[in-house]
Amino acid sequence: MGSDLYMRLKNAVNSVTPSSAIFKVTVDENGNFKDMHYFTMNKSFLMDCMAMFFQNEDGQNLSLEEKVVELEKKMEGAPYTINVPKEPKFEDFCYRAAWKKQPIHTYVDTTMMYGYWTEDYMIPIDVPDDEKEPNEAFCQFMYTLNKEMDTNKYSGVSPDIASFVIKTCLELRNENDFYSSMDIVTRYIREYTDSAAASVMSYQPDLEKYEVVSDATDNPQISLKKIFSSIPFSIVASWEKLFRTSNIVIIRDENDMEHYAKIAPEWIQTLRDNDVTNLCLVPFIHQGAIIGFLYIAKFDLASLTRVKETIEMVSFFLSAEMANHLFLERLEYLSNVDILTGVKNRNCMNVDVDELALKFEFDPRPFTVAFCDLNGLKTINDNQGHDAGDKLIVAAADVLKDVFKDDNIYRAGGDEFSIISTHGTEEDFKAKIDKLRELASDPDWLSFAIGYYHDETEGKLRLAMRYADERMYKDKNAFYKAHPEKRR
Repeated sequence: MGSDLYMRLKNAVNSVTPSSAIFKVTVDENGNFKDMHYFTMNKSFLMDCMAMFFQNEDGQNLSLEEKVVELEKKMEGAPYTINVPKEPKFEDFCYRAAWKKQPIHTYVDTTMMYGYWTEDYMIPIDVPDDEKEPNEAFCQFMYTLNKEMDTNKYSGVSPDIASFVIKTCLELRNENDFYSSMDIVTRYIREYTDSAAASVMSYQPDLEKYEVVSDATDNPQISLKKIFSSIPFSIVASWEKLFRTSNIVIIRDENDMEHYAKIAPEWIQTLRDNDVTNLCLVPFIHQGAIIGFLYIAKFDLASLTRVKETIEMVSFFLSAEMANHLFLERLEYLSNVDILTGVKNRNCMNVDVDELALKFEFDPRPFTVAFCDLNGLKTINDNQGHDAGDKLIVAAADVLKDVFKDDNIYRAGGDEFSIISTHGTEEDFKAKIDKLRELASDPDWLSFAIGYYHDETEGKLRLAMRYADERMYKDKNAFYKAHPEKRR
């Protein structure tokens, strides 16, 4: 590259201190983005690339200066994907800077990819027509890296964006519960982005669980909650792969669809099935992990830059709210659920019994209670060890969850479970007991002593529990009479 244009642009890129490169952006016959190549870059840019992307390259015998020269030869004229994955959002910024002559400034969280916050500038470069091909244009790319977020970088946002972000934050800080606030904020976001649908979602990969916390649509007949109810966790989990190289996913057209179809094909198919032609997806990040998403479908593409800048800022605050919500949800789970078995624990049983006993006292209605105590657990623990005993307890809970799907199941003690059923007839419950005895009738492994009591009109829950407990002990005595070797 020895032309006058190259030398002028080389001098221009070397005259700036920040890491900088000049891109040549080409378009197809319809004026749409085609590809983008490095034209030239400064030494700071090359040093960054060497540290982040080419540190394992051969050339141990070369000096640092020689390595920089070799890398420069390798990168100049190469596609920009030589050192980073293809990124439609980045391509769009450079295209608009080169061809639309729009200066672009953005400050984004790229800590998941590179460990830094990145401040980017894309600056149009005016090149005379007689020095370039008709299908090519140029822009200069500059960036700075920060280990921590610099809040001052957001001070220059436009008044309408600042106003919207403040409005959103005030709503998040009001007295409404989490779900009500998210409903309102999601409606704000949908209206601000002029989108067909918007949604806030939580994401817990360790539990293989996600939840559509809130949604808002421009058509009351369409519900994102309903649509996502048929979408398996694996599809939402595939979104994590999209954010290995980007802090936001923007799909503008079919070309972007094709790009992301290579990474998450099943998800892209769901978009096509639901006639989603453009989309914006932003992750909520907490302590380096994704804990949720902001999902916006069919937004106003003419306002892409404003939409992107706004939702990136809003997502920063939504991430904090989501993290707090999931923490409290986990705390409640830990205080009410038995960790070993996944059924409710004794603390939860005591609270439920207090509430139901008071409710039944003033409004008697049919209910059934049961106690199911494992037979021979001590023998298993003594002969096979406590690990085997824990496996037996887990197996017992799994059987109970299978039989009493619609009832409240509690682990009342070490080997004792209780069930409270507030629906169905006594015959319905007896059928469940018969099924339980059929599934748990192995005296050498899983066997229950069972007692239950049905109350039709009295509404005395604690008395019913005492009767059920007494019947369970009669059943246990019968078991040990038949199997004296199992007696504790």
